[in-house]
Amino acid sequence: MKSAGLGTLLLGAGTSAGAAPAAAPGCAAWPQWQHGQEGQRKADLGNGAFLNPLVAGDHPDPSILKDGDDYYMTFSTFDAYPGLVIWHSQDLVNWRPLVAALQKNIGSVWAPELCKHKGRYYLYIPTKKTAIPGSKTTSWVIWADDIRGPWSDPIDLNLPRHIDPGHAVGEDGSRWLFLSGVDRVRLADDGLSTIGAPERVYEPWRYPDDWEVEAFSPEGPKVLRRDGWYYLILAVGGTSGPPTGHMVIASRSRSINGPWEHHPRNPLVRTTSVDERWWSRGHATLVQGPAGDWWSVYHGYENGYWTLGRQTLLAPVTWTLDGWPEFGGGDLSRPIPKPKGGKPGPHGMALSDDFSTDKYGVQWSFFSPAPGETARMARKDRTLHLKGEGSEPSDSSPLVFVAPDQDYEFECEIEVDPNTRGGLLLFYDHKLYCGLGFDAKEFTMHRYGTEHGKFANPHGAKVHLRIRNRKHVVSIHISGDGKDWRRGPRGYEVSGYHHNVRGGFMSLKPALYAVGAGEVRFRRFQYRAFG
Repeated sequence: MKSAGLGTLLLGAGTSAGAAPAAAPGCAAWPQWQHGQEGQRKADLGNGAFLNPLVAGDHPDPSILKDGDDYYMTFSTFDAYPGLVIWHSQDLVNWRPLVAALQKNIGSVWAPELCKHKGRYYLYIPTKKTAIPGSKTTSWVIWADDIRGPWSDPIDLNLPRHIDPGHAVGEDGSRWLFLSGVDRVRLADDGLSTIGAPERVYEPWRYPDDWEVEAFSPEGPKVLRRDGWYYLILAVGGTSGPPTGHMVIASRSRSINGPWEHHPRNPLVRTTSVDERWWSRGHATLVQGPAGDWWSVYHGYENGYWTLGRQTLLAPVTWTLDGWPEFGGGDLSRPIPKPKGGKPGPHGMALSDDFSTDKYGVQWSFFSPAPGETARMARKDRTLHLKGEGSEPSDSSPLVFVAPDQDYEFECEIEVDPNTRGGLLLFYDHKLYCGLGFDAKEFTMHRYGTEHGKFANPHGAKVHLRIRNRKHVVSIHISGDGKDWRRGPRGYEVSGYHHNVRGGFMSLKPALYAVGAGEVRFRRFQYRAFG
């Protein structure tokens, strides 16, 4: 099950504990996940072990916080708003979404940092400028006294040339953000503004020149203090491009001010072959488990499934006698014993929606919404009412959610007003999507982000649509009553709908859209995953 056009690629690698074998087993030999609600994948195998991904689907750049017996984690959400959904766990394996912390569209959100300092929660948020008025390339901070909110409005930290902030506290109590580069900038004591300009503090370890990587790109700095040392965990090699590029390295210092010494066994994590289950592994944070042992969360692309985005992975960490962290788990293709202690709970959430409760932000988000976009949407009588905007999905903001599975389908009853069109999509961004929409007279087919044909609609203003994505092979099904289905005239192959083709670091997401003068009504949205 190798990706098309990719042969086995074996390159030099570090010899740290837990390094991947020279050639990982093929897909047919890989263990499979447990399946939870709606058939969705879940990591907990129910036998004292878990199998990655920890949080399936597009959950990149994980930032994790241990807060007593609770763990909280959030991820890059890019152009989806509300953004920065905070997830909760008490055992590091089973996670549930709580709340979306960021409501205002301030740009494309890259690699946030969630932390707690003196009883207050902070989210440091780098953004890239988009077409939305008021968005900019900078970093922001929001704060809350309760993790569930309310969260403050974003405060601009005026850091236009850096991403990936990592919060740290010096031995004298000073607060800092470590940034891509690796630079750092001092924070005011309240954490809501910066003092001075960013400064270079560390020249990262470099890999051999003959390794296949995207770029050097030092990023994702995370700082941990343990036993009198500061540990700086960093990603290099580029987060996309060749599957062997991204990696985790480390250094340490007795002071937050340096000097920093390289880990003698860098890199600590790296994909060394395209035969491995997980590609482009990096962007790690260390966290202590419920029983006091150590773990790391980082992200990776699933072999052959760039379309799912970067998914969150969990790996064990041990400490050597000379005080260095070592990552275990190998290439993460096999079950791993669960962290000891903690309280397991339910994992994930149902993605089917009868629109009787509000799942906006926790599941559904608008893609790149304009100010006031939420006024388009209302829920009543178990129906989602969505006002039309624009003339095609390419100039509208569809509602999207993260798909966690390789093999799934979703369907919905859809009713349209006159001069209005609605439908279902698999949506990457405004220039890359496929699916089907309709008005009362005809259907409109979408592929590659364009409208590529129409055919007659015999059902009128109310139609049931289903999109089935069977491991990149997409079929669309149509029904007038939700019982008798017929296949649409076009099928699609979507394995290329991903970052290495289009850019943007996102994933292919199920979506609802409404365009035109009236409104579209969605009822009984159903999601099913296949084993």
